[in-house]
Amino acid sequence: MFKFLFKKENIVENLIYKYLETFDKTRDNFSQAFYLCVEEGNCRDFDFLAEQTNKYESMADDIIDEINNQMYGKVLIPDSREDVMNLLLGLDKIPHIFEKSLFMIKYQNLHIPGFLFQDIRNLVDISVETCEILALQVKHFLKMEKGIRDCMNRIDVKESHCDHLEKNLIADIFDPNSDIDPYLRLQFKELVVRIGDISDQADRVSKLVNVLSLKRRV
Repeated sequence: MFKFLFKKENIVENLIYKYLETFDKTRDNFSQAFYLCVEEGNCRDFDFLAEQTNKYESMADDIIDEINNQMYGKVLIPDSREDVMNLLLGLDKIPHIFEKSLFMIKYQNLHIPGFLFQDIRNLVDISVETCEILALQVKHFLKMEKGIRDCMNRIDVKESHCDHLEKNLIADIFDPNSDIDPYLRLQFKELVVRIGDISDQADRVSKLVNVLSLKRRV
């Protein structure tokens, strides 16, 4: 399936690799911005990194539009077009989560309380790791290499860890002994859930990549 596509249309393959590079840059700027935010009093470069995240997220959207135009402008197998776009559109939901998370922090002026600091940082760390593995898995898929299922299993383990951290954080946020303002509790919960969505979406896309890999063998 994809072998036919990439033999005939190298431009599409090159655009997908370009998309993955942009995906990685979006992820890196998001994590750097978030770490600056949670470090005490160290937000001097946050706005710049948030802007860079937005820039690369927008570039990723443009690349997907170009891939779509290229595929529908050529005589390609309809199933191949649909599979490529489903994969990319699923992947592209992650940069949108990066952007929205930083938007919340900036415009709701959120400051992470000290007792939540370490768990939220761990949640971001592991979420970012799932994205790194996912990008690697997609490259394995494009190159028809081994390791696709191994990547899926690693992402699945990390996604479960993120779910555990997310539940613990929400429990801590709504601890009746905590003196957090009720309105801030809701804001922090929304932020935690949104960050948790990163690994959830990575897991969904990873499973799709595995299905497409199996489909290619048929």
